[in-house]
Amino acid sequence: MRIKDRHMWIFFVLPGVLLLILVLGFPVITSVLYSVKPEQAGDASYTFSHYSNLLKDPFFKTTFWNTGIFVFLSVGTHMILGLAVAMVLNSALPAKPLFRLIALLPWVIPDVVAGIIWKWMLDPIYGALNDVLLKVGLINAPIEWLSNPKLALLSVILVNLWRGFPFVMLILLAGLQAIPKDLYEAAAIDGASKLKTFFHITIPGLRKMIVVALALDIVWEVRRFGLIQAMTQGGPGVLTEVLSTYTYKQYFQFFRFEYASAISVVLTVTLLLVSLPYIWMISQEE
Repeated sequence: MRIKDRHMWIFFVLPGVLLLILVLGFPVITSVLYSVKPEQAGDASYTFSHYSNLLKDPFFKTTFWNTGIFVFLSVGTHMILGLAVAMVLNSALPAKPLFRLIALLPWVIPDVVAGIIWKWMLDPIYGALNDVLLKVGLINAPIEWLSNPKLALLSVILVNLWRGFPFVMLILLAGLQAIPKDLYEAAAIDGASKLKTFFHITIPGLRKMIVVALALDIVWEVRRFGLIQAMTQGGPGVLTEVLSTYTYKQYFQFFRFEYASAISVVLTVTLLLVSLPYIWMISQEE
């Protein structure tokens, strides 16, 4: 049987669609079914008790709050630092390819490897950071960066700032290069200051890229697992526990599959709501 050319696209698209169904669709359906399944074996009825238990769980509330702080500060600092570095790399900088490579290095390192490296550097006894601060006289005694309740979450956020800003930088750098140079030349001829040029040309020109960077970075930071797991495993206590590590513990350590699935569904719905502006913008362009 001969296949008409207008139907050939089906055979090219079908493998990708089947792969998405197996990799994404099946786990999603399984998680939703588990989230409404009672924990008692043999009970065939469905229940929403796992979702109601989330509201009663003080650890979930703490974890949700920690996740909000972690994502808000991480994404905010990523945007500020990423935009600053992107503007520097977009300028007439000597040896620009070398500096771009250096700026991308933190993003190339896997999460777990970065977490292990920084856990060693922040160690109060043999960590490199305390050793440097002691030698230059900025501190008088070693600081317990990851054990101090006041510094643990902040330390993880600072490491995540170093690890994640190149992703935002790349997106914003692409947006900066797409802004016509004529606009800046016209602004210079009209005598516009650099501040006015930034707010009236650069920011409006980056509007779409900023939305893309915000949406994607929020999704990535909410899902951040390897870095935190390698550095603190959610400790001390639950002070650095986020939804990804909490879900992992509920599923693989406490074997509460139904409860962990309920957390996953809530997390997925939250990410979907956060992604709606990005989805709307893409649909408008199409």
